Amino acid sequence: MALQIQKTQTALSEINVTPLVDVMLVLLIVFMISAPLMQQGIQVDLPKANAQTLSEVPDQVLLVVKKNHQLLLNGNPIQTDNLRNLLLRYSKAKPDVQVFIQADESLPYGMIASIMAEVKQAQVSHVGLVTEPPTSDTHGY
Repeated sequence: MALQIQKTQTALSEINVTPLVDVMLVLLIVFMISAPLMQQGIQVDLPKANAQTLSEVPDQVLLVVKKNHQLLLNGNPIQTDNLRNLLLRYSKAKPDVQVFIQADESLPYGMIASIMAEVKQAQVSHVGLVTEPPTSDTHGY
């Protein structure tokens, strides 16, 4: 008598994730392309008004001192007497405004020190001096 062995087949229960990954990558690309398009605003017709534009106070102010002792504040010539008042307006509008002084190297040290004192008296706490990196033939002084 021969023994008969019965094999029962079990179902293969593995999930193929390749199509799932393909679909997810396609959705990722679609969202990456469409997200910047959704950032645009809605078109609105604004009312007309006869008013001046609001002046934006910059975070950084460049104060240039030329060889002939002329002062330029952000490219606009100013008088030395008006420097403190103008910088005081900047510091009141933005308390963390930075003033960078770009002065000619032939100017006396005392003049630059007095300009820096004017900037400090205008309640500006961040003051810097603009310099150029030394060339290879100089020693940096």
